[in-house]
Amino acid sequence: MNAAPPTVNLHRTTCGAGPGLLLLHGVTRCGTDWEPLFPALAENWKVIALDQRGHGESPRAESYLVSDYVADAVRIVREEADAPLVLFGHSLGAMVAAAVAAELPERVRAIILEDPPFHTMGNRIGGAAWQTQFLGMQEVARRGRRVEEMTAALAQIRLPSGDGGFRRLGDLRDEASLAWSAQCLSRLDPEVLTPVIAGHWLDGYDFPGVLSRVRCPTLLLQADPKAGGALTDADAEAVVAAIPDCQRVRFPGCGHQLHRDRQEEVLRAMEAFILIG
Repeated sequence: MNAAPPTVNLHRTTCGAGPGLLLLHGVTRCGTDWEPLFPALAENWKVIALDQRGHGESPRAESYLVSDYVADAVRIVREEADAPLVLFGHSLGAMVAAAVAAELPERVRAIILEDPPFHTMGNRIGGAAWQTQFLGMQEVARRGRRVEEMTAALAQIRLPSGDGGFRRLGDLRDEASLAWSAQCLSRLDPEVLTPVIAGHWLDGYDFPGVLSRVRCPTLLLQADPKAGGALTDADAEAVVAAIPDCQRVRFPGCGHQLHRDRQEEVLRAMEAFILIG
């Protein structure tokens, strides 16, 4: 992986006691995106939920490539966290978790990868609904305003439907989901989305190389691509083929936000995986 700019001191939310569990959120979100899982996880784990650079209460930065987020997490796992850790990452966070496991195999006990997008939000994003969605979200974040106004603006984002028509984001997500997105966007550096939209978010992130160096037990949680999931079947199969000890769990009919939309199922899959691993 290419050398990254200086790492950033990240804000974190902690709870519970026990073995370390580092939670890494997706792009535009923040550490408290995991809050619905905190009560259950804190019964058995020392939970550390990061706000990644430019998100939540963490400082803004000059660069927002996936490799930059990886450098931040590597520093924390190497210098601050009690090893060995379990890493649980969603979307962007899943790609970060895999790279940290590849970089620091002696400090990572296992990884849980929730719907990592890989090239869906990399070089395949041009013209896709994800690109349109992030363009709309960036505009909402730049305007600011009150959360209620941002929620209404998010609902009006028009996404290509694949049949030549359009759907409003508000037709695909309920008001509570849109309101939470608006809260997260109100604390986001809008420039976080610039490399995503431009299609060079993955510059310096060697997808096959990362997977080839992961040696710890891995749980891959795949959302349904037909329901808004970001992990394609081809990329999921590449993950399973590359990582020697990898379990894949599919969530038919569920979109990208598995840990919020299918909490109990995610927790059951995690519990079974950790017991086996």
